[in-house]
Amino acid sequence: MNASRFITLAFGLCSLMSTPCLAQATIQLPSVDFPRAMSLADALQKRRSVRDFTDARALSDQTLANLLWAACGISSDDGKITAPSAMNKQDIRLYVCRQDGAYLYIPQSNTLLQVSDHDLRHAVADRQAFAAQAPLCLVLVSDTGQFAHNGQLMGAVDAGYVSQNICLACTALGLKTVPRMTMDQATLREALGLSDTMVLLLNHPVGY
Repeated sequence: MNASRFITLAFGLCSLMSTPCLAQATIQLPSVDFPRAMSLADALQKRRSVRDFTDARALSDQTLANLLWAACGISSDDGKITAPSAMNKQDIRLYVCRQDGAYLYIPQSNTLLQVSDHDLRHAVADRQAFAAQAPLCLVLVSDTGQFAHNGQLMGAVDAGYVSQNICLACTALGLKTVPRMTMDQATLREALGLSDTMVLLLNHPVGY
């Protein structure tokens, strides 16, 4: 990871940690152990958007670690990630919202940093209640301040790459998901402590 990206990430984390209502628990995820049984061709053929979930079966930490890595985790010694990124800015921030709170995924340390102790799944679902039935929701946010020009467009494109990774990873892991734009943006912005340059773009309810 280059110095400028490290400084940007560090600044963002410091901003999060300074939020008064912020919970500060950190969860170390297990090392990635992604199953190899399904080919890319199979995943593409079997991928479907699903809007019916049960919250009775939570994702294990191992499954979650595999899913987050596939979405935008570190894939090389020089800090590259699994998803394409405009100018390698790696602007997409991935939040995990579940019953015990909301967490920011930190790819560099393979950890989850708790940013809220509230269950925000209903805010993610908004008027589409089915999404709140999933055991967790992934929320994709772009730090558009990293781009000198066309930040929202660049962020939207990068979010699309990560979203497709999530779709294919869920298929390979035996999970179900659907990419969505609907969400209660005002509630999520406040609860996640987002700055003005952070743009909420997509979300994925994930479950079985």
